[in-house]
Amino acid sequence: GGIVGRWWNEAPGFATALLLVLPLLLALTLVDLDEHRLPNRLTLACVVVTTCGLALATLATSSAGWLEARRALAGAALLGLFYLALALLGGGRGMGLGDVKLAPSLGGLLGWVGWETWAAGAFGAFLLGGLWGVVLMLRGRGRSARMPFGPFMIGGALAALCLA
Repeated sequence: GGIVGRWWNEAPGFATALLLVLPLLLALTLVDLDEHRLPNRLTLACVVVTTCGLALATLATSSAGWLEARRALAGAALLGLFYLALALLGGGRGMGLGDVKLAPSLGGLLGWVGWETWAAGAFGAFLLGGLWGVVLMLRGRGRSARMPFGPFMIGGALAALCLA
């Protein structure tokens, strides 16, 4: 609610897009925490809802809205490719394909706001995940502990959107 409120006066179209996608992000977080996977039906629904929401946000803004739309597309593509590279380099350990499928939605949302927000959200995921990894190591679970990364991706993106 705070994130939507943060954007409501400045960009009501973007706030509406967030309002549409937040329930899916919550569902993805809960499923990943419980099952350590991000189901296709939710990640693909998130891409569709994010795309439609950002299209509406673009139409609701002035003529400069097309700049945000192009940046959102680039942000979605770049974050998706970045996570795909991480998944391929990890060889099945670490990033999963669910994370790869979630990345374009988050990259689009972050990119619509700006490149600084995009970078903060992308970095924020690894910062949050790293902090949790330290907690796991301090608790004696070591480096072999399985850790769902989707919640950290979502948390980093939402934190960046709050602080933008």
